Amino acid sequence: MINFKELIAKEISKNVDLDEKNIMEFIEIPPSKEMGDYAFPCFKLAKTLRKSPAQIAKELGEKVKFENNEISDIKVEGGYLNFFVNRELLTKEVLTDFNNSNELYGSESKKDKTILVEYSSPNIAKNFHIGHLRTTIIGAALYNIYKFLGYNAIGINHLGDYGTQFGKLIEGYKRWGREYNVEENPIPELTKIYVRISDLCKEDEEVLEACRENFKKLEEGDEYCVKLWTWFRDVSLKEFQKIYDLLGVKFDSIKGESFYSDKMDEIENILDKSGVLTDSQGARVVNLEDKGLGVCIIRKSDGSTIYATRDLAAIKYRADTYNFDKCLYVVAYEQSLHFKQIFEVAKYLGIPEKCVKGLKHVQYGMTRLPSGKMSTRNGTVIEVKDLLHEAITRIEKIIDEKNPDMKDKKENAKKIGIGAVIFNNLCNTLIKDQIFDWDTVLSFQGETGPYIQYVYVRCKSVLNKFEKIPQFSDIDFNCLMDDSSQKVISNLYNFNSVLNNVIEKNETSYLTHYLIELGQNYTEFYNNNKVLVDDENLKNSRGYLSYAVQTVIKIGAKLLGIDMPTEM
Repeated sequence: MINFKELIAKEISKNVDLDEKNIMEFIEIPPSKEMGDYAFPCFKLAKTLRKSPAQIAKELGEKVKFENNEISDIKVEGGYLNFFVNRELLTKEVLTDFNNSNELYGSESKKDKTILVEYSSPNIAKNFHIGHLRTTIIGAALYNIYKFLGYNAIGINHLGDYGTQFGKLIEGYKRWGREYNVEENPIPELTKIYVRISDLCKEDEEVLEACRENFKKLEEGDEYCVKLWTWFRDVSLKEFQKIYDLLGVKFDSIKGESFYSDKMDEIENILDKSGVLTDSQGARVVNLEDKGLGVCIIRKSDGSTIYATRDLAAIKYRADTYNFDKCLYVVAYEQSLHFKQIFEVAKYLGIPEKCVKGLKHVQYGMTRLPSGKMSTRNGTVIEVKDLLHEAITRIEKIIDEKNPDMKDKKENAKKIGIGAVIFNNLCNTLIKDQIFDWDTVLSFQGETGPYIQYVYVRCKSVLNKFEKIPQFSDIDFNCLMDDSSQKVISNLYNFNSVLNNVIEKNETSYLTHYLIELGQNYTEFYNNNKVLVDDENLKNSRGYLSYAVQTVIKIGAKLLGIDMPTEM
C-alpha cells in the first residue's frame, strides 16, 4: 500500500532543510477527520527559518505538490499544514490489499530477526494468582504480534522452580507430608505446607538452617531432594497447563531456573576473569554503586546461588542458542532494579553486543481491587482459575437474561468471559496499576472486550443476510466516499502501523484502543448507512466493507488472545 505519511514527508523535505526521517517524526494525525488525515506542525521550523509558523505553513502550502493526486487537498490552519488523502485512491488501496491478504491483512513477510519473549514464569508449588495473569496475557499478546509481523518470535516460560523456598518445601514435606492430600489437590496443599514451614522457620533458627541445607543438597543432586522436587514441579505444571489451555496460551520453551543450575559456575568464572567480581562479607558480588544500582549478588555467603545468577546464566544460554536481537522480560515494575542490575552485569558475559542492547524489561503495573491492594493475609488474592470460571459463570447469567435461546451458550460464554478478562489486562497503558472491577470488565458497552465481540457479531449478522459474502469485484469504490465509510477505511489502512507501534513501544494498549475505535466507527457507519438496500452496487460495497471490518477485528482480537463468539 502507499505510505501516505512517507509520501508527505518526502514532498515537504524538498522544500525545507530537514530530512524525511525527521519530518516523519513530526507529522501528526489530527483529532478529527474534518481537520485532515495528516498534519505537519510548522512550529518545528520557526527557529531555523526565522518566520512565524503561520507564514511557513502558508509558503509550504503553495510549494508542496503531489503530481499523482495522492493528496487531494492541502489546507493551512494557523501554523499547521493539513493534508487530505485522495479518498478514492485510499479506498482502492485498502480494499485491494485486504482482498489480496484477507486473514493475513496487516501481517508482514519474514524478517531476519529473532525476538525472545519471556512471560508467565509462575513459581511451582504456589498458586497461580491474578498477579501472574498479567505477565501471561501481555507476553502472549506481544509474542503473537511479533510473530504476525514476520519476526522469529520464541515464547519462553521461565519457571520459578529453584531457590531456598524449595529447601523449605522439602523440609515441610519431610515433616508433615502424610497430613496433606497433595496428589488430589496439589497447589493448595503444597501452599499450606510452605506457609506452615515458613512460620516454623521464624520461630526456630535450626529449622531454617535445615531448609538451607536441603536446597544445597538439591543443588548438589541429592537423590531424595531431587526426586521430591521433581514431583512438586510435575504436579504444578499439570495445574498450570489447565489455565494456559483456558487462555489459549502457548510457549516454545518451558525451562525453569533449575535448568541453569549447572551453568552458574561458568557465569561466576567469566565475571571473575573480567575483574568485576569481588568479595563482600563472604558473598561474591558485582559492585554497581557507580551506576547507582547498588550491589548485584552472584553467590551468597553460604555458597548457594541467587536468582540473579540464574538470570545471567539464562541470558548467556539464550545468546549462545538463539543469537537474539531482542529478549523481552514481561515482569511487573517492582522488579525494575533487578533487571537494571542483570542487564548491566550482562555486559561482562562476552555475548554479542546486539544481545546486550536487546535486553528489555517490559514493565507493567499491579492489579488492585476497588477496595485496595490484594493481600494473601486478608484473603483478597484472586486465583486465576477461580477468576476465569467466575467470568464465564457471570456471562452465562447475562446470556440467560438477555438471550436465553442462544445456541452454544457455554462455548460463547467462555469466549466472552475470558475475552473480557484478557482485554481488561491489555486495554490501559501497561505501566499503570489497574483496578479489577467485575461490572467494568464484563460490560457490553464502553472500552471492553465484550464490546469488540459485539461489533464483530453485528458484522456477522449483517453478512448472514447476504446470499453469499460480496466479492472484491462487486465493489463500487464511489459508494464508499461518505464520511462515515471513510473513517472505517482510514482505520483499516492504519492497522499495520498500529501493530508496529505495539512492538516499537511494547505497548498492547495501542491495539486495544485501535479495535475500540474501529468498532465505534463501524457502529457510526452502520447507523448512517443501511447495508441491505435495493441498489446492488451500494449493498455489495457496504457488505464488503462490513466483511473487512469483521475480519480485521477477528485478526486483532486473536493477536490479543481473544476468540470471537458466534452470538451475543
